[in-house]
Amino acid sequence: MAATHRIAVGAMVAAACASSLAACATGSHGSKEGAPGPQKAAPAPQSVLRLIGDGSTAYTGSQPYLPRPERLKPGQKPPQFVVFSWDGAGEDSQKLFSHFRKVAKENHATMTYFLSGVYLLPKEKRELYKPPQHEPGSSDIGFNDEKGIADTVKQARLAWLEGNEIGTHFNGHFCGPNGGVGTWSVDEWKSEIAQAKQFVKTWKTNTGMKKSAPLPFDYDKELIGARTPCLEGQKNFMQAARELGFRYDSSGVNNQVWPKMKDGLWDLSMQLVPFPGHTYEQLTMDYNFMVNQSGTETQGDPDKFDYWGDQMRDGLIEGFYRAYDGNRAPLIIGNHFESWNGGTYMRAVEDTVKEVCNKPDVRCVSFHQLVDWLDAQDPKTLERLRTLEVGKAPRQGWAAFLSGRPAPAPKGVPGAPAVKQ
Repeated sequence: MAATHRIAVGAMVAAACASSLAACATGSHGSKEGAPGPQKAAPAPQSVLRLIGDGSTAYTGSQPYLPRPERLKPGQKPPQFVVFSWDGAGEDSQKLFSHFRKVAKENHATMTYFLSGVYLLPKEKRELYKPPQHEPGSSDIGFNDEKGIADTVKQARLAWLEGNEIGTHFNGHFCGPNGGVGTWSVDEWKSEIAQAKQFVKTWKTNTGMKKSAPLPFDYDKELIGARTPCLEGQKNFMQAARELGFRYDSSGVNNQVWPKMKDGLWDLSMQLVPFPGHTYEQLTMDYNFMVNQSGTETQGDPDKFDYWGDQMRDGLIEGFYRAYDGNRAPLIIGNHFESWNGGTYMRAVEDTVKEVCNKPDVRCVSFHQLVDWLDAQDPKTLERLRTLEVGKAPRQGWAAFLSGRPAPAPKGVPGAPAVKQ
């Protein structure tokens, strides 16, 4: 069901943790390590219900399990954030949306699901979609049927109630030079965004499922970020997104360094991590591993499925430890609900979740939670963190590096205080 990226570059959460932002384990020596988690977020009571529009969505109060971020104290080691995100999230016969909701809950994680608007638009109503530079009713990823829409709405509803984020992957997933998103103007992006919102806000009208439960959020307020199809069209999208009040974008490619603001949005791009067996690095996305393993053939040599999956898993985990033991930059991972090469990439992602999300001082979070935390920090602290190179921890240790004071000169060098004998 999910769309692909055509670039070739290399909960209910357990009560003990209360949210994926909470520190859920002790260090290897039994003591708390690094920055403590923020104040625990109890599930918000869902007694408030105010239907919006045709009742496809509703205001139900604050999102459950969305913690309040805390600012790092001077000298505190930052937590290790990991974001697992899904492009074109939808529930079909593979039931991967529901499966990874379960995986997340079991591993104290929350995730971001980039919902494609056309997954809530029945194919018989396809003419309602008017994509920029294409005929009405066009889409490179098709539309949905009533069962697919009902199943996707159910999973999106439950995901949000468990503290996960519902973003957008827009609609028709057009790529390339002939009307692809990379050729769209700012106004065309605004039209695409408005339509993506509209299909979410009117799925009951478009399907006739008037008695179904609504999505429990106001999508105009919930939607704060996205990833563009094929990672194309980022510049004009970001201008449109900024004017529409978005807070982040994840449409770029970056190294494993601390994020910064770009054109008014947090740049939470996916990253390059080691590619086992190769001298070059690979983007943290299932499609890109596949392209560099089996080309554009989505079902390659079955004898290589296990090896390819291990390659992706090991690359992601190497990238994780490079940050965890190094500069602690957030690790940003993107995926699709697909069974390419026998589902090997789904196994790789699940293995990675299980390996990293239960470690001391690790917070597997949504983009929403990450930008909340970034916004809560002292800008000078973030600026200091951005001086750390890939995989490099502070030479003088975290306490001195983030103390808020100049580090003392090492002993035995000019300018160092005299050493008493």
